[in-house]
Amino acid sequence: MYCGAYTQGTIFPAPNFNPIMDAQLLGGALQGISCEKDVLIDILTQRCNSQRLMIAEAYRDMYGRDLITDLKENLSHHFKEVMVGLMYSPASYDAHELWHALKGVDTEEKCLIDILASRSNTEIFQMKEAYLMQYNTDLQQDINSETSGHFRDTLMNLAQGTRMEGYADPSTAAQDAMILWEACQQKTGEHKNMLQMILCNRSHQQLWMVFQEFQNISGQDIVDAINECYDGYFQELLVAIVLCIRDKPSYFAYRLYNAIHDFGFHNKTVIRILIARSEIDLINIRQRYKERYGKSLFHDIKHFASGHYESALLAICAGDAEDY
Repeated sequence: MYCGAYTQGTIFPAPNFNPIMDAQLLGGALQGISCEKDVLIDILTQRCNSQRLMIAEAYRDMYGRDLITDLKENLSHHFKEVMVGLMYSPASYDAHELWHALKGVDTEEKCLIDILASRSNTEIFQMKEAYLMQYNTDLQQDINSETSGHFRDTLMNLAQGTRMEGYADPSTAAQDAMILWEACQQKTGEHKNMLQMILCNRSHQQLWMVFQEFQNISGQDIVDAINECYDGYFQELLVAIVLCIRDKPSYFAYRLYNAIHDFGFHNKTVIRILIARSEIDLINIRQRYKERYGKSLFHDIKHFASGHYESALLAICAGDAEDY
């Protein structure tokens, strides 16, 4: 059981950091006749996010231009997505991904699930602020207009960022478990509503107890029960919430494996998870991936990606020869 165990990212603050020197090197790399992509990788994947934001500031002071704009103009395809993605703060990156998922040609439900099922109240609050600032529109309004049904209701609930924190009451755990069990039997609109209210609003500590009680009452794991009773994106979202509460690194390892193997290397998903988790728990995600699937994440990226795009992903993934 995952109890907020020690988590670790792959990207750390660079020692002896000099934003002015980095900005100069980036300017040179971007202004050459051929863009020096190795320089971009060496700098942007080896600095932490707050350092990259300082580099962007120094770059603007030095050249009077926006670094993100220059990266977009000089790079292309997935390599561009990685380099540009690294330049957003975590909240801005979540906002950016959600906006594209909601406003693209097709709504990307899996992106909405990945982000909203896994973020803390604070992260949700910050991403909503960033969303409003970047797109001048309200995240919850956009979710409301671009999704539907119980899937929408659950996303809306998560986007409120009102999950209880740190509070657990053993005396109500059995009661909640009973409601969940009934919701899996009866499947009325009201039951679906109660199901998502419990999963979106109870604290992690409370839900660990609820899931145990559910197992005691039903003889079944909550994930298996949800998979049997529900379908579509509503079911996927409920399962994602449960998996993230149990062990977030395992959830992301599973999503990466899916993206790489079941969707023919779904670039957007791989890029988003690597960047978003790079300073939080990417080391743990790598460990879970290797334990669960036998091959390392490093190996699978190397196998499916190529060129500077591959180099950039591997630099974020980090790891060494034995990981291969």
